[in-house]
Amino acid sequence: MKLDPKALRYMSNEDFRVLTAIEVASRNHDVVPEALIIQLAQLRGGGASKCIGDLVKRKLIASEKSQKNYGYKLIYSGYDYLALRTLSKRGSVMSVGNQIGVGKESDIFVVAGENDEEVVLKLHRLGRLSFRNVKQKRDYFKQSQSPSWIYMSRLSAMKEYAFMKVLYEHSFPVPKPIDQNRHCVVMELVDAFPLRQIDKVGNPGKLYSDLMDMIVRLAKHGLIHGDFNEFNILIKEDGSPILIDFPQMVSTSHPNAEFYFNRDVDCIRIFFKRRFGYESALYPKFSLDSNKEFDLDVQVAASGFTKKDQMQLENMMEGTDIQDENDDNTESVLQQTLSSDDESIISGSQDGHSDQDDGTSSEEEDFDETDPDYIIEKDRLGNTIRRKVG
Repeated sequence: MKLDPKALRYMSNEDFRVLTAIEVASRNHDVVPEALIIQLAQLRGGGASKCIGDLVKRKLIASEKSQKNYGYKLIYSGYDYLALRTLSKRGSVMSVGNQIGVGKESDIFVVAGENDEEVVLKLHRLGRLSFRNVKQKRDYFKQSQSPSWIYMSRLSAMKEYAFMKVLYEHSFPVPKPIDQNRHCVVMELVDAFPLRQIDKVGNPGKLYSDLMDMIVRLAKHGLIHGDFNEFNILIKEDGSPILIDFPQMVSTSHPNAEFYFNRDVDCIRIFFKRRFGYESALYPKFSLDSNKEFDLDVQVAASGFTKKDQMQLENMMEGTDIQDENDDNTESVLQQTLSSDDESIISGSQDGHSDQDDGTSSEEEDFDETDPDYIIEKDRLGNTIRRKVG
């Protein structure tokens, strides 16, 4: 999918208010009615309708007609713009360069980060290929529902960043994570080649041993990669491996942990036999080599990507749709959907800027925690929100 950020500089705060309003409403509506967009955007003088027309022309949203109403739908190009705007405001992405990779579920670009340093921008795009026909193949969606690929992509990016961060902090050979927003992950650009592109290695036995040791080390830290193969392993010039792509990663306490562990091992054994003619009788076994010594899976949950997020992503991809308790309340979903950098677009003033420097509204600051009409709770992203009782 093409990423064209040129028009980003010409978009107004009002355009982003409308785009964000559609993002919020899309959490509960497959097709968002124009009246709801206008209500959430809160623009004066019919400005929302004009912005909607401009966004359609720029192909950032799509107009669709459902059985019940006519409305608009956020598509990946619009979601790209929302994420790029936030990453740009943070200084994580200053300009977009060439595309360097296309995966089943992602697009990868070289971008300029802080101080014009070259980094990698990975955009998760679930639903494009591998899960495109999931609705037709698996009868698990109610007739009134459809898979939210954009929401799944957001969860996938959150998961990858959380796992990459905790692995990097514990000296695993992974790219340095830099930032994450929505379906985008920014990471270090590694000077290496994918293992699948390498025909010869100086010492296949050593590389085989290094990779098997990495699988065992992950397991002893409570994790299983889940997609440990030649596509997700980079080889540096000195022959050392770098592990990438973490959306499939699971805990060793997962019900199917042994299956995923053995699959990772078998992928390396089969590849080395086929590509390098190397075969070894020595390989890890889950029952012997997965004794957990560290709890990185617990640390990942504590970092913000919770077990509930993990289960929701897995169930949506495997064929079980989980509905949130508050799915019938668009207003309560508002704060859950927006990141802290974007809250001012809806809850701030009309010019798109919040009245406070920290991005919170004065109403939130003056909120009395003892007020019996409200409760304070954590949303699915770990943010503290307030909700009116009843």
